[in-house]
Amino acid sequence: MGFIASLIAGFASGETVAALRRARGAAIAYALAGLAALCGVGFLVGAGYIWVAARYGFLEAALGFGIGFLVLSGLILLIFRVSAESRVVRRARKRNADLTAVGVTAALAALPVLLRSKGGLGAVLGPAAALVAYAIYRENTKHGDGDDADKGGN
Repeated sequence: MGFIASLIAGFASGETVAALRRARGAAIAYALAGLAALCGVGFLVGAGYIWVAARYGFLEAALGFGIGFLVLSGLILLIFRVSAESRVVRRARKRNADLTAVGVTAALAALPVLLRSKGGLGAVLGPAAALVAYAIYRENTKHGDGDDADKGGN
């Protein structure tokens, strides 16, 4: 409830609107800088083409630049494809860590209410024992997960 109150207070004070204005200004500045950088790179590529064309001929320069950019795009796609698996694993680990943190936070927030209830300590120990049993189960079944990934599934 405190988060909602601070959010409403932020809207009321205009703090949120000011933060949005600053973010919009920064986004516009970065977009303009990026556009200028792209123009600069375009002119550098054009200058390189003119230099190569004067040295080797226009057809040879066009073929060389075309093949060079196709090779560059192939390398970029190859590197992206090779690193895709590590990104998937990293996202899964982060998601599991986030879910664990949310679960622990929810359990700690509910603990005082559960301890004051009629069930008392029994209401806390039952789910805690289930969590420990589940953690032991997960620890003992981790060895099979790596073997399935090596059998060719995407």
